[in-house]
Amino acid sequence: MLPRTVVRSAVLALLAGFCATPLEASQAGSDVIHVKYDVSLIGLPIGAAKLVGEVSPTAYNIEASATLSGLAAVISSSRGAANASGAIVSGHVSPAAYATTAANSQMTRTVRMALAGNAVTGLDISPPIEERPDRVPLRDQDKRGVLDPVSAIVISAPGAGPLTGPAACERVIPVFDGATRFDVKLSYTGQRNVKATGYSGPVAVCAARYVPIAGHRPNRPATKFMVDNKQMEVWLAPVGSERVLMPFRVSVRTMLGSVVIEASEFIVEAKN
Repeated sequence: MLPRTVVRSAVLALLAGFCATPLEASQAGSDVIHVKYDVSLIGLPIGAAKLVGEVSPTAYNIEASATLSGLAAVISSSRGAANASGAIVSGHVSPAAYATTAANSQMTRTVRMALAGNAVTGLDISPPIEERPDRVPLRDQDKRGVLDPVSAIVISAPGAGPLTGPAACERVIPVFDGATRFDVKLSYTGQRNVKATGYSGPVAVCAARYVPIAGHRPNRPATKFMVDNKQMEVWLAPVGSERVLMPFRVSVRTMLGSVVIEASEFIVEAKN
């Protein structure tokens, strides 16, 4: 969900291609989710993103897609999508499959990953990530106890207390995107009331920090910038009747200015 998950998985899901994994048949008792996001850079619209999926008390399946528009589309033809599915076990998200394809005018790269027990059991990256001598090596342990970038935005809340209270944010999210392993540290800063098509009510406001662990290049200016970046924030909104939250708004200061991804539609419908 952040720097790499937001600027790279949410905005770079903006810079991704299309994965063809279809949604499974609807489950009884699940909530069907349709979220549309507007994406802006320094206040100027640069694209749109969409989440479609289902969440039940025991499972989830989420597809994300994004496109650039306006001047951004003239500068870059990048586009993309990603898909993840898995289980929710005793309040913990446990992914089973993740796929994404990033495409621009120069290259298309596809990542497919299988997981079990929050550990990577299969991984294919095509074409492979280029080897760099300054890249921090990935170890076997970096592929255990992790979430993929899409599963990382499915926030399972504790079984008691307000959904948008401090417990929504106070957590460390361990993310592995197939090439890099990093933590996203969230901390609660308060509540806000929001309004969009389909949802009007409170959201939990979380400050976020990026902590790289492996697979990154620590001396790159962009990496150093994101490690020191204290201007990252995620707003989490409840998803229907389940004790699950998902991002309503994400803001990240980048080297080009502030990127904001904010829901214009946040529609959740119960599936009986």
